[in-house]
Amino acid sequence: MSYSENLWLFFVLLFGIIAVPGMDMLFVLANALTGGRDRGLAATAGIMLGGAVHTLNGAIGVGLLMHFVPILFKPLLVAGAGYMAYIGISLMRSSITVGNDEPAGSRSAWKAFRQGLVTCLINPKAYLFILAVYPQFLKPAYGPIWMQATVMGLLTVATQAGIYGGLAISAGRSRALLVDNPRATILAGRVAGLLLFAVSVFTAWEGLRAA
Repeated sequence: MSYSENLWLFFVLLFGIIAVPGMDMLFVLANALTGGRDRGLAATAGIMLGGAVHTLNGAIGVGLLMHFVPILFKPLLVAGAGYMAYIGISLMRSSITVGNDEPAGSRSAWKAFRQGLVTCLINPKAYLFILAVYPQFLKPAYGPIWMQATVMGLLTVATQAGIYGGLAISAGRSRALLVDNPRATILAGRVAGLLLFAVSVFTAWEGLRAA
């Protein structure tokens, strides 16, 4: 297999794992619906930075570390699921309303960025992807590992920007429909929180069952 074929196959797998609804996608959706496009994009930016960090981790052998020291995976899985459950519960308990100028009770863009970064860094799906995929695509035969990792990182960030950024913009436009309907806004925030909580519980259950 040539390097271009190898990279194309990586992109197909990457696109699939990012496009499948999960913690990162739901987090972006929740921020865009309750805080508008800017907060959705801020959350996306945080997740993109987290994706770059994951690529660096894959390049320096986190996948191998977790393979040889599997005891590290379960605490990481529980921590990631717990954090997302906390965000979900916070949304379910909140009464977010949307105004024409500034959404009351919404996160700041900076907070959305930081939480997006943390969400991505402790997302178990991302670590599973690194563990299962990265060792197959980072090969000395294709040149310096750091150069391959850089290309894979750029692909990761660009794909996240396209999928999550597009979702944030679309959901942010839908937010305009909620300005005059505070009950629908509160419901949207709480439904997003419930989905985040449900995904975190399911992820933890699946991971612990397989561990």
